[in-house]
Amino acid sequence: MSQLRRRAFAILEEPGPADRAGRAVRIFLVSLIALNVLAVILDSMASQAAKWAGPLRVFEMASVAVFTVEYLLRIWVAAERPEYARLALGRLRYLLTPLAILDLLAILPFYLPLIIPFDLRYLRMLRMLRMAKFGRYSRSVRILREVLADRKNELFAAASLLIAIIVMASGLMYAAEHEAQPAVFTSIPATMWWAVATLSTMGIDMRPVTPVGKLLASLIAVCGILLFALPAGIVSSGFVEKYMEARKSRICPHCGKSLDEQPAPADSVRDLSEPSG
Repeated sequence: MSQLRRRAFAILEEPGPADRAGRAVRIFLVSLIALNVLAVILDSMASQAAKWAGPLRVFEMASVAVFTVEYLLRIWVAAERPEYARLALGRLRYLLTPLAILDLLAILPFYLPLIIPFDLRYLRMLRMLRMAKFGRYSRSVRILREVLADRKNELFAAASLLIAIIVMASGLMYAAEHEAQPAVFTSIPATMWWAVATLSTMGIDMRPVTPVGKLLASLIAVCGILLFALPAGIVSSGFVEKYMEARKSRICPHCGKSLDEQPAPADSVRDLSEPSG
């Protein structure tokens, strides 16, 4: 049983470049997730939903069955990781991880109406959360998660600066426009919506009419371009750095070729189904 669990863990969690079974399972699951997203989109179109109601229902049930088996298997094989090795506490720790919660949310909209009454309109939209499962199989998304974790201090500083600018801009614009437009700029919290919209350059109906207000709006709009470029620069630089590190780690130090393109020697590959000596 331990050998079977080890093999299932290798297929689901850490398939090697030469593991055809693991690659096939990943391709199947990624394709199933993509088809589920397409099914949710079709279900939102009244004409298509009525036309394909039967096939969509069958596909939803089959998808939930596959995702449920995958979820249970991942709980079972989690014990292969040292941090989840303990029988009860280890599995509980795994169930509280973001990826495990995401897997649960992918199947929960199907089972909830069977247990308690629920508005099906909202549950159907929750099926879109299955799209987030792409992150489990995408190397780029994994690198992005690492970048966000590594650069959290810089991103927190940028977010703090952005919040400070929004509060300051809201206070200044309220002071400049409240007397001229008391029904529009009613308070500083109400003006914060204008500040966020201006900093993000999306534009709204709240427009300054006084000369001071227009000057402030121009300066704040320019600041918004600079402020939103700051976290984007932090993330992009970290992403490039992590991606280059990942590329270097997959290059053979002897011949300089990619390890993905190099078949491993036959005597160096050990079948995971065989017990280790």
